[in-house]
Parts: sequence; C-alpha cells; structure tokens
Amino acid sequence: MDLQSGEYQLLAGSVVLGLLVLFYGGTFVMTLFIGKKKENADGYMTAGNKIGFGVSAASMTATWIWAASMYASATSGYTYGISGPIHYGLWGALMILFIYPFGRRIRAVAPKAHTLAEVMYARHGRSSQLMLAGSNILGSVISLTSNFIAGGALIALLSPFSFRQGIIAVAAGILLYTLWSGFRASVLTDFAQVVAMLGAVVIIIPVVFFAAGGPGLFESGASNLTVQQANFFSSEAFLNQGAPYIAAVLAYAIGNQTIAQRLFAVREDLIKPTFITATIGYGATVIGFGMLGVIALYAGITPMDGDTNNLIPQLAVTYLGPVLLCVFFIMILGSLSSTADSDLAALSSIAMTDLYGQTVGKKNVKPKTMLLVGRITMILATAAGLFFASGQMNILDLLVFVGALWGALVFPVIASFYWKKVTNKAFTVSTLAALALFVPVRFEWISMSGFTGYAVDVLGIVGVGVVLGLMTFGFFGLKVARIVGVVAIVVAAPFAMGALHEYAVLSGSLVAYSVSTIICYAMSVRSKQNFDFSTIKDHVGDFDPIETIKRDTDPVANRK
Repeated sequence: MDLQSGEYQLLAGSVVLGLLVLFYGGTFVMTLFIGKKKENADGYMTAGNKIGFGVSAASMTATWIWAASMYASATSGYTYGISGPIHYGLWGALMILFIYPFGRRIRAVAPKAHTLAEVMYARHGRSSQLMLAGSNILGSVISLTSNFIAGGALIALLSPFSFRQGIIAVAAGILLYTLWSGFRASVLTDFAQVVAMLGAVVIIIPVVFFAAGGPGLFESGASNLTVQQANFFSSEAFLNQGAPYIAAVLAYAIGNQTIAQRLFAVREDLIKPTFITATIGYGATVIGFGMLGVIALYAGITPMDGDTNNLIPQLAVTYLGPVLLCVFFIMILGSLSSTADSDLAALSSIAMTDLYGQTVGKKNVKPKTMLLVGRITMILATAAGLFFASGQMNILDLLVFVGALWGALVFPVIASFYWKKVTNKAFTVSTLAALALFVPVRFEWISMSGFTGYAVDVLGIVGVGVVLGLMTFGFFGLKVARIVGVVAIVVAAPFAMGALHEYAVLSGSLVAYSVSTIICYAMSVRSKQNFDFSTIKDHVGDFDPIETIKRDTDPVANRK
C-alpha cells in the first residue's frame, strides 16, 4: 500500500453499507427499548434529572470525545509536533474538570432546568436568554457540521462512496435513532459507543505506530520536522494552539448546551465523579489520537488534497488490515455519532424550551406541541448541517472560532450565578461589545499597527488574568481568584505587550473575555439590584406535569 501514490486499501462498498446498517441499525434497536408511546417533554430533554454515574460519565466522555476532536488533535500533532496533542488534549481535559464547580452552583439554583438560556431568562430576561440560546444554536450547528464532515471524509477515504454520499448516510443514521427518544437516545447509545470506542483506541493506535516504524521512526523521520515541531516546549505550539484552546474550551464548558444538558440530567450528587471520570477518559484518548498526527509528520506523509482532516483515515487505510480497518471505521463512526446526536438533542431542547416554551409561557405550554417542535428542529438542524458540511471547512478552525465566540459570554454567565448585582443590561451590552471587538480582531479586519495593536495587547493581557481568575474562582473562591488574575496580568505583560496582537486567534479570544468582563463589572458594580437566587427554581422547572409522577420509572434515568 502506497499512500503517497494514492494506492491503498479500501473497504468494499458492500462492507461499508453493512457496517453502517449494523451500527445505526443497532443503535436504533437500542432506542426502541426506551421509546415511549406517550413521550414526555421533560424526559425528552433531560431524562428525569436522575441519570446514574455509569451512563452519565460515559455520555459526558463520549460527547466530549468526538470525531472532530480526534481529527483536530491529529491536525495539531501534524502541525506543531509532539507538543500539539498535549496542548489540545490536556487543556480540553482540564476544562471538563473546571466545569464541575460551576455546574454544582448552577444545579443548586436551578435543579430542574433544561437549558442555561432558560435560567438566564429567570435571572435576567428575554434578551440574555436569546443571546445565550442563539450562541448555542450557532455552536451546535457548527459542531454538527464538523461531525458530518468527519463522517464524510471517513467514508470517502475508506470506501468507493463519495464525500457527499458519506455525509448523507451519517446524517440519516444519526437522525434515525435520535428523533424518537431525544436525549434519552443520546445518553443510552453514548454508553455503548464509548465502550467500543475506547476499546478500539487501545488496539489501533499501537498497531499504527509499530506498522509505521515503531520507535525507530523518531530517528529516521526527525529530518521532517522544523525546529519548533521538534521542541516539546514550542512557543509556536503554545501561542497558536495551546493558549487559544485554553480560552476556547473554557468557553465551551460554560456555553455549550450539550454539556449543560448532561449537567441537568445527571443526579446532583454525582456531578463531581462524573466530570472527573470524563476528564481522564477524554485526555487519554484524544492525546493518544493526536499522536497519529505526530506519526504522520515523522513519516513524511502529505495529507490527501492538502486537507489535514484526512490524516487519520489515511493512516488507517495505509497501516491497518481489513479487520482492524472495520474496527477503525466503527470507532470513528461511534465518536462522531455520539456528539452529533448530542447536538441534535441540544438544539431540540433550545427550541422546545427557549423558543417555544418561554414564548408562549410555562402555563400555556402544550407538551405534544413542544415535542413536535423538538423533532422538527432535529430535522431542520440535520438539513443545515448537511448544507454547511458540503463546504468541507477545516475542523480545527471551526472549533477555535466557536469557542472564542462563546468567550464573550463566559464572565456574564458565571457572574450571573454568583453576583446579585449583575443586570440584564450589563449582560447584554457587555456581550455585544465583546463580540463587536472579537470579530475584527479574530479575522484581522483592522490594522494592528500603532495604537490599535497596543490596545489589543492591553485587552488581551487583561483577558489572560480573566481566564486564569475564572478557572481559579470555581475551586478556591473570589479572593484567591483575584490574586491569581492580578499576578497573571503582571507576569504576562512584559512578554505579551507589543507581540500578542500578532496571534489573531489568541488575541480575539482574550479580547472577548476582557471586554465582556470589564463592561459587565463596570455596569453592575453600582447597580441597586439585589437578586434573590432562590426565586429561580420557582420559574424554571418541568413543562410536562406527567414527569413529576413518572420520573422514577424512566428507563434511562434509573440506570447506574
């Protein structure tokens, strides 16, 4: 098999069709056991708020480990060398860990919520709710698109079928088993998918490594690396990958509805062990997969069509035999499906709760109509994902973009759960201002010479303090967070001033954090608002009263 010449092993079309039918048919059969003749709207979104440790930990892990994260980690390894996957996987894993202290606070004030935007409605009002819901719709559609792209690339490289045929097959399969039971289908299939996925990883990565040359590859292929790629402590890798991802994934942690949905679904006393388990599972798997990109770099492999999304499938068809190639196919299919179904469930919950439920009013909600809204949303979201996936955008760019976009919301959202003085106006204005500055900085629409560059550097340095301060706040409280934030600003200033604006991705993200924080604080500190957090639970809760009677009989909620 010769990868460079384009001659390598493919799976027969009949085999691929058989694997697709086996995988998606099997997941569909699984969901038949949890489907209900008379579905409940709240159960469709959160499975009764009482999912046990095993299912919730597996679901969190499977949702965070998606095909896009595997592909993007490999891209990072190929682009930045051995430190690339470390920056991608380690910070991503730690962000899962950083979610849980905030998650416990969120559940404490809104134990039966369905979306974060719903809580923002109770805390502030309609504008804050729609801003958070809108960002989540954008994020989930981008995530869905990324997973369809990963599936299309997988099928196009491993079979005679085209990319377009691949994304259609994957989209139809995911919609098939998610549409009827919603979130229940997502978490139940996640459990099976993560077990299969982790098992395959243990086998496939070592096989590819030794087939590519084993330890000797690091000597024979060293000439293929630049000085920065060969340096484990590469500043290029940190500034272009590590630092932006630290900021982006913190934003993912707070703003992502797929994570929030699992936070609201898991039994409240199991939040901590669930997130710790997902942290370990994610880090080990994604860093391992990123090393495939490093292998490709040392081996001198050129991505097909210049698209780094193709790296992992290329390595698979080059170094794996027919049986392991089938195992690899199922593994990637499981990883992308576990997140794509979560995106569909998240989008349906947003439409059901924030677009329909809060519009007509909780007392006027019709559960059957709400379920119909959720299912129609899944169909429309799948169509949108297919449309955008046809463009085959770079997955890593998509992830960093949406993560940085959410950065504008992080401080206003977190502050709204702890600080009584934050107002709706402060939330809205600070977020819009942050977005207004983030976009031109991120896409380099403005010149960074002279005063503008220094202004961006100052805001970026403040953003460093905000990010590290927020990370610290969840675990150690406000006093320690302030100290860490100030120290971070002082330490970063000499190195960042005059240079930070040269890194557009990092600068854009940090500017979003700092601007939203500064404005939200300035507009709230003198406000006379003294919000009573105990009132949130009175406005956020079940839409379907049947759930209060039948919650304990939910077949997914009671799984351990």
